[in-house]
Amino acid sequence: MIFRQLFEPISSTYTYLIGDPVTRRAALIDPVFVDVEQYTSLLDELGLTLVYTLETHVHADHVTAGDELRRRLGSRTVVHKDGGADCANVLVEHGDKIQIGELSLEVRETPGHTSGCVAYVAPDRVFTGDTLLIGGCGRTDFQQGSAERLYDSVHRELFSLPGDTLVFPAHDYKGRTVSTIKEERALNARLGGGRSKEEFVQIMANLNLAYPKQIDVAVPANQRCGRVERQSA
Repeated sequence: MIFRQLFEPISSTYTYLIGDPVTRRAALIDPVFVDVEQYTSLLDELGLTLVYTLETHVHADHVTAGDELRRRLGSRTVVHKDGGADCANVLVEHGDKIQIGELSLEVRETPGHTSGCVAYVAPDRVFTGDTLLIGGCGRTDFQQGSAERLYDSVHRELFSLPGDTLVFPAHDYKGRTVSTIKEERALNARLGGGRSKEEFVQIMANLNLAYPKQIDVAVPANQRCGRVERQSA
């Protein structure tokens, strides 16, 4: 597998490039609009053809590059069917497979942070979006969030993976780049160590987080797959 982890510092977002070395087909997971030029340059440098942009959910903290990349490169946008982005070329649900050349990603529904969250599972790693972060998880106080559903999603769909599965989240705010399922089961401050659902719900109810700075722009834009309204000359 060709693999690159890219970081956008304004929203602390990780974007992942995965490619098949045989067919040279590739996908970007959670691409950010402001980094479009970086993506196209990297694809050219590696000799890859972008076939998909995959969203783990409709983000509230940045605008996706999905529409811009499909406009430029002909890639197809992928969002969960409950994500609220009917503009997507492919609306996935639990158990679907995304084929990238000879690479295959399994879609697992992981609602809780939003109702349309998914994880993408490869043979040795999982891309968890905001559902499972390194040492934490995404907030559950907007976009149909539910602490109960997030707890169930993590334990049923993610903690059930082999312990050595690499965990690649959509964000990190402390410079950490990767974890494992075994580490998160044991050490995750909100979900690990055998913490009960009741304890988790109480933690999430008392976070008192600030309103996301870009939510009023990002969510509507991402429901359009990141389409930017262009003015005619």
